[in-house]
Formats: sequence, C-alpha cells, structure tokens
Amino acid sequence: MLVVSLMRLGDEEARLREQFPEVAFEFYKYPGELPVETQKNMDVLISYHGAVDESFIDAAPNLKWIAWYATGVNSLPLEKLHERGIKLTNGKGVHAQQLSEWLFAYILDDFKQLKAVYEEQLNKQYNRKRLTRTLDSTTILFLGTGVIPQRAAQIAKVFGMKTIGLNTTGHEVTQFDETYPLAERHNIYRQADIVVNVLPETKETYHLLTIDDFEAMDSETLFINIGRGTIASTDVLVKALKEKMIRAAYLDVFEEEPLTEDSPLYTLDNVFLTSHITGNGADNKVKATQILKNNLPHFLNNGSLIENVVDLNKGY
Repeated sequence: MLVVSLMRLGDEEARLREQFPEVAFEFYKYPGELPVETQKNMDVLISYHGAVDESFIDAAPNLKWIAWYATGVNSLPLEKLHERGIKLTNGKGVHAQQLSEWLFAYILDDFKQLKAVYEEQLNKQYNRKRLTRTLDSTTILFLGTGVIPQRAAQIAKVFGMKTIGLNTTGHEVTQFDETYPLAERHNIYRQADIVVNVLPETKETYHLLTIDDFEAMDSETLFINIGRGTIASTDVLVKALKEKMIRAAYLDVFEEEPLTEDSPLYTLDNVFLTSHITGNGADNKVKATQILKNNLPHFLNNGSLIENVVDLNKGY
C-alpha cells in the first residue's frame, strides 16, 4: 500500500509511519515534485491542491482513495472519480472552530462598531456617548446546517441569539431553534438580523442567491459569506450593497479568486473583505490527518471508509 502526500505534514509524518508500519508513505512539498512512477503506483493520495485535476487522475491508474484535506471538493473532477470508483473523504469539521471564531469576530466588529471606535482613537477623540447593540435576542440565520454552522449556532446560543438553519429538506438539526427547507428561504429572511452562508459549492448552490434573495431580506440585515463565493455573483452582491437592500456584508470568499484590483467590491463602504483566510488554522493538518488515521485501518482491512466520506453525486 502506497500513500502519497502532496504536502509536508511535519511531525505527523513520523506518527503515521509509526502507527502504520505496513504502509509505505511518501511526502512531497509540491505536486511538481511527484515522480511519474510514484503517481502511477500510489493507492492513496493526500492533498488539497488544484493540480489534482482530470489529467492528474488519468495519470494515476492505481489510485483508490483521495484524502482531501479541505472541506470543499468542488475543484475536483467528481465525475471522473465516480467513473473510476475512487473513494473521496474531506476535511469536514476540521475548520469548524476557526470559521466560527472568524464569524463572531465579524459580527462583534459590526455590532460593537470597532472600526468607528478605532477611527476615534486615530483622531484622538474620547467618546463615552457611543451606544452599541447587543447580540442577545437577535436572530442569526444560516444557509446550511452542517458541522461548521452547528458549531457556530452553539456559540450563538451562548450569546442569547435565536438560531435558524436552512437545509435541503428542512429537517431538524441540533443547535438550531428552527429549521426550514432552502426553497422557503424568501419567506424566512426577514426574521433574521444576520444571514450567514456556509453552503458548499454544488450545481444546486451555484448562484443560488439572486437579487430576489437580497430584496427579500430586511434592509438592516448583516450578510456574511464564509461558505463559497459562487453562492452569488459579484454583480448581484454589488447591486444589493449599493442599493442598500442590506445594511452591510462581510465576505471571505468570492465568485472569482483572487480579487483583482479593479473589483467593484473594493469601492463600497458597506462591505468588509478578507482573503479566504477564515479556515486557515495552525493545527488544520493535524486534525485532517486524524481523519486519515481513523479511516486507514478500515481501508487496509476491507477497502471501506468510515469518516467524512463524500457522496460524489451530491458533491459533499
């Protein structure tokens, strides 16, 4: 059994070799370092690199499982994996704490007016009259009810917030006070003070949010996107923000990345941008490798996987 990683895993490399002495592990810093013969012979691939495309898969005839160290798998050739019978796992849950912390950094920055307070500091103003909103009794609505929004909703409830989750069927999910089908979202938006997108990119979610969605939101809504940038086109977002259909937005992901210098998003005064960094964490590789370790004994014994298995038809 040959397991190949297209990234270095630090101390985890020695731990893997110690825990699975019967497995041959090879670690490379970049896909360009991968020898052709190794690519032909590898059984398992560890990666989250964009180089893993259809031609890469074609050049790996022995490949049986991709352990993807990111949550989103939309960049992978899923039809090719399905055709070849290649199994796929992802890093679902690895980023839940990190993303939740960023989410509440955004929310508290907005509700506590920290940018305005900092401006006063720069201008040497001492303002004791500033009043800010509290999160208590506000309503936060999540597009998506997976592991990440569940963790975020759990934190929201500590602040005394009401939590609403939208998913495909409207089925109940822990940590959410109410759940509804995504198809009913236009009737639910106005209940929310904050709308957060955490949906993966699939055929169904690509440009799911149109101008009608933002028109259905309250004009005081705070919109946050930490899911996928393709949930709405840039044009739709710019129009919604320019015309004040919503009060403000915090965006970490974008329809096209990286943002170019001429992006109209840079010209708006009611949007705040980060560079797809909310999932970055120092211990992500350790957490993702634990998923690999949980799956590998089952894969060695009978070719099965038990954790974070991606449905190639659904894309998550």
